[in-house]
Amino acid sequence: MLLHPQTFVLVVFLWSLPLFSLAGKILVYPVDGSHWLNMDILLRELHQRGHKLTVVRSANSWYIPENTTHYTPITIHVEHLSSLEDPKYMASFLKRNIDIQRGEGSVLSFIALQKETITLLEESHISSAEMVKIILEDKKLIKTLKESKYDLMLTDPGFAGGVILGAYLGLPMVFNVRWITNGEGHFAIAPSPLSYIPTIGSRVTDKMSFANKMKNLLYFGIGQYIDHMLTRPLYQGVISKYINPNSNVYTLIQGADLWLMRVDFVFEFPRPTMPNVVYIGGFQCKPSKPLSDDLEKFVESSGEHGVVIMSLGTLLGSLVPDISEVIASAFARLPQKVIWRHIGEKPSTLGKNTLIVEWLPQNDLLGHPKTKAFVTHGGTNGIYEAIYHGVPMLGLPLIFDQFDNMIRLEARGVAQVLDVATLDVDTLTQALRDILDENQPYQKNMRRMSSLHRDTPLKPMDSAIFWLEFVMRHKGAAHLRTESYKLPWYSYHCVDVLILIMTLFTAVCLILVLMSKALLKVFVRKRKAKKE
Repeated sequence: MLLHPQTFVLVVFLWSLPLFSLAGKILVYPVDGSHWLNMDILLRELHQRGHKLTVVRSANSWYIPENTTHYTPITIHVEHLSSLEDPKYMASFLKRNIDIQRGEGSVLSFIALQKETITLLEESHISSAEMVKIILEDKKLIKTLKESKYDLMLTDPGFAGGVILGAYLGLPMVFNVRWITNGEGHFAIAPSPLSYIPTIGSRVTDKMSFANKMKNLLYFGIGQYIDHMLTRPLYQGVISKYINPNSNVYTLIQGADLWLMRVDFVFEFPRPTMPNVVYIGGFQCKPSKPLSDDLEKFVESSGEHGVVIMSLGTLLGSLVPDISEVIASAFARLPQKVIWRHIGEKPSTLGKNTLIVEWLPQNDLLGHPKTKAFVTHGGTNGIYEAIYHGVPMLGLPLIFDQFDNMIRLEARGVAQVLDVATLDVDTLTQALRDILDENQPYQKNMRRMSSLHRDTPLKPMDSAIFWLEFVMRHKGAAHLRTESYKLPWYSYHCVDVLILIMTLFTAVCLILVLMSKALLKVFVRKRKAKKE
């Protein structure tokens, strides 16, 4: 039976009402660079489901566009530029890091590396603090934001501008997060014993020797130094003026309603967690699309050997020339075809089997049945796409969390990791052959990891959207958040209770000793009296 056209239109309209009734207004304060790439994927899905999005961006942004259809931008002019997302600066930063790693004297190299990283983070946090200060000082803008009556603040707490603005506006706060201002996000809200939970930079697994525990403690100390001596002071002025002088950036982060954690435990080591943490690792992954004709032709020409994909992510298009020469030589020894995202001068040792491109459709290539291995720097987006499509990896980590990411994959038996600073042709070639060898465990382990990653009752993206809409429907999720962060450290660790118990125990022991001495004296006197 056919519906009358008017009836059909009415049915469609009524069917669409629940969607629009749930539509909310979301204020988004992202972090630029590779973090923006996965935030933008989430925003596009929210926009598709009818939500209205407003994105706060810097006028100096490299990646966050001002002219787009899926959100309304608010552009802030900041004098202090952040170097962290400047590709040219990051290329020079990478070169300095490699030069330091190649230098003699491990202690001096370690100190120099930490100094370089802390300086870069400090500049970026200064820029972040300046940007949110400019926003809060703009009374007209603040009035507009308040009158807009947003349902929540969606932000990345890697830099704390969005956290501060959300707290000032009194909005429910949702994080798209893995890293916060001084390290990994779990450390701020969940018990995190250093005996089996690695800290960022430590490059250890959850199975630690005594030496590994010492190393882990050292890097935890560095994170505490960054928190207390760097990030808290940089943001404290604006927090004291506009929010609460008794608060700080760390407690504001801890007070978030919901944490959309970009982690999946097929990749991450098991650890304690909290009810307001939702795991969405791999939410950006999707089935591959057909390749362009030129790429498809090149891939198909690989025959039974297949192809190897290499990419260093968003910020780093190429390595220093001598390392690029080593990589090109190793690729030339392979029977496989190679597609290499490389920006700059072509290496002189480049083989005929290698295609160099300035951009590649990474997800589509990883999903191609002829792709056999992925050479990566260890960025989060790339490794989850490789896990989703079941492609084993060879890691060449360069900076920041990339080392820790690759250590986890190596521990799972799906990747090998090489040191870029000491890379040579023979070592790289052998590592590639091992990864590509079907008799080695890498292919099998990765197929199993991919199967586990995909075997979930709800797709990570659907989970993220559900919980974002949950927070909007219920005006927050305070019932899921522990209030432990409001406790002083001595109360959190029950030091005050232990002191009371120890005091009472000591007092009882002292009384017993004094009573024993008194009774002994009485006994001695009576004995002497009997003798007399």
